[in-house]
Amino acid sequence: MRPKLVFGVSLLSALLGGGSCIAIVFVVFSSFNPVGQPGLVVFGTLLLPIAAIILGSVFVYRHTARRRKLQAFITAVLATILTLSLLLTATFLSRRRNHEPQLTLPSTTT
Repeated sequence: MRPKLVFGVSLLSALLGGGSCIAIVFVVFSSFNPVGQPGLVVFGTLLLPIAAIILGSVFVYRHTARRRKLQAFITAVLATILTLSLLLTATFLSRRRNHEPQLTLPSTTT
């Protein structure tokens, strides 16, 4: 097995797929708020990480001699986990923190 190839391609596909998705969302929408509203642009941006993961798995499958299916599957799973963690990290880092709960005390006038 080639762990350097599997991990390297997984990392590269996660960075390319997730990074392009994040970049498009930041440039087009300037925040992650519209992602909750389904639309064609949102669907299109989510296809980029999927395509990067598939291309990475095919690359590993074609460049290994033994246990091709296992290595391609490991690459796909690892790239998916890395992509999801990248997207969640970007979501947490980009959320707005300007809303603080205000404590209101009940009035004691009788």
